[in-house]
Order: sequence, then C-alpha cells, then structure tokens
Amino acid sequence: MLARVDQDRLDTGPKGSGGERFCAVTREAKSADAMIRFVLDPDGRVVADLKRRLPGRGLWVTATKDALAQAARRNVFAKGFKTEVRLSADFVESTDRLLERSALDALAIANKAGAFVSGFAKVETAIAQGDIVALMRASEASADGIRKLDAAMHRRFGADTAGIAIIGAFSTAQLDLASGRSNVVHAALLAGPASDAFLARYSRLMRFRTGEAGGPEHDETRPEKPEGLESE
Repeated sequence: MLARVDQDRLDTGPKGSGGERFCAVTREAKSADAMIRFVLDPDGRVVADLKRRLPGRGLWVTATKDALAQAARRNVFAKGFKTEVRLSADFVESTDRLLERSALDALAIANKAGAFVSGFAKVETAIAQGDIVALMRASEASADGIRKLDAAMHRRFGADTAGIAIIGAFSTAQLDLASGRSNVVHAALLAGPASDAFLARYSRLMRFRTGEAGGPEHDETRPEKPEGLESE
C-alpha cells in the first residue's frame, strides 16, 4: 500500500529533498526534471506549467503519456486539488503539443543564436568540421539523403557518435517555422548553450512520448548503421 502524502507536499516536495517532488499518481518522490507541474486556471481547468512559474498550488505528475493518462482516468487532479476540475477531452495530446511547442521555441532561439545550420551541403560541411551536437532530419526526409549524411557521420566520427543527437520527430513545416527558412529537410545544431537548452526540451518531449529516460540520441529514426558500410 502506498504511503499517504500530505497534499501540500505534492507541490513543495519532500522536506530537504532539493529538486524532488511527489508524483500525484504514484506518490513516489522523483526529480522535478522528470515531472510536469499542473495548476488550475481561474475557470478550474487543469493547465500544464512547463516553466514552473504559474501561481497557486500545483500537482506534479511523472512526465510520461502513461502517467498523465492514469491521472485523468483516476480523477487524480480533482482529488489532489480537492475541488471539481475541468480536463479537456484531448488532455494528454494537448500536453504533448505544449511540450513539442516548447522544444520548437527553443530551436528557434538556437537558430537566432547562430547554432542552427540547414541545407544538405552545409550540414555535410558541419559534420566534416566535427562541431555538431545534433543531426536533424525532417520526418519526410528521403532515405537516400539520410543514408548519405549517416555515411558522412561515420567517416568523420567512426562508430563513436553516441554524444551526437539524431532528431527526426519534426516535419519540414515545423522546421521551416522554427528557423524562418523554407524547405528545411536536413539540419544540424552546433555546440553552445542555446543548443543545450533545445536538447533538454527535446529530451523531455521524447521521454513523454516513449516513457524512456534515454536522451535524444536514442531517437527511433536513427538507423543502426549507414547502409553500404562494413561492420567495424
């Protein structure tokens, strides 16, 4: 049986825990970075507080689709806030969209900071120079283009590309909007604080969707090995 947790501590966390908070679904203490804080707006709607700045008492839920679906199904928010609450019919999906928007906003900031490179030739050059932290491809990128850039990665880094994120969750339209450019299919992120901020938000988005703690380097769009290369 799960131990009872004082409702106020669901927002403030365990005493002396630093960055930990109690998940309102599992009642387990976890890092705040692995959680999403929720508050009520003036109309009683449950709102995701991704920046953890909104006023009022909040409830924290493990930042995965499964945990959020459980919270909605088990009426956790009404019990935690001790009042009637309003949940949208697409509550889980809308939270996903907020996380996605947060990641794309950070990508736009990285672009303004000069850390975003797009265009096949420019991405190839960035790979050859070895100063990238992420390789991006639109969800509709062709297999041929992906294969060629993966081969360029292998030529530059060999098998040691674990520190370079492979990102394929966004469409060309989304990358266009974030970068202010047109027809962005292949892109790369250069090292720097703005890129680190984007990668943190992207990792949070992928954890929400997959439930896995791995970073964006574990993107499901990444092939095991570029085609046409011999095993090492």
